Amino acid sequence: MDVEFAYIVMAYIVLVNLVAFVVFGIDKWKAGHRCWRISEATLLMSAVVGGSLGAWLGMKVWRHKTLHRKFRYGVPFILVLQVAIVLYLFGDNLMQILF
Repeated sequence: MDVEFAYIVMAYIVLVNLVAFVVFGIDKWKAGHRCWRISEATLLMSAVVGGSLGAWLGMKVWRHKTLHRKFRYGVPFILVLQVAIVLYLFGDNLMQILF
């Protein structure tokens, strides 16, 4: 796999995880202030498009959506699936790319 492509993928993953983390925090704030909320579909989609780690950390840090089964089990499942995909795609080159 091309190293330049790997850096683009890593930048995307970092950005989408940051966005997912922030979106969970914004929704938690909106819930406490009785404002218009971010839909659960949008929150889950932020995990599906590559932000599963950020979504999971957002759930833990903000203590948000932790009682909903689709989040409690779905987000970690998506995370494991995405880690497996990254390992499959980058495999042996992962250490070279990271370091």
